[in-house]
Amino acid sequence: MIDKSKTYRTRDDREVRIYATDGVNGAIHGAVLNIVGWQTLWWTSDGKYHCGDSDHDLIEVRPRHKRTVWVNAYKECMGMHLSKERADASALEGRIACIKVDLDFEEREGL
Repeated sequence: MIDKSKTYRTRDDREVRIYATDGVNGAIHGAVLNIVGWQTLWWTSDGKYHCGDSDHDLIEVRPRHKRTVWVNAYKECMGMHLSKERADASALEGRIACIKVDLDFEEREGL
């Protein structure tokens, strides 16, 4: 179901504005940003473009998250920490590395 409070783009990555989600038969009304400006369009209740062109289908834009973590690596396991200091303080005998990992992921990615 399309939700006006969420952000969407078209399948071909154009910006979308949703105006209404309660049109006749559940139609979604909004606009897509083209090179000449905003073009009004409508979609079915599940975000499919009503004329069948899948490039115009709606795709939810999920928030991105960025984090840096430090991973204590051992021969048989690893332990993740939010800072180098915490990783060092939690280090056990046999640590073979302390690796800085920069994470950049979309919310719910991999689930």
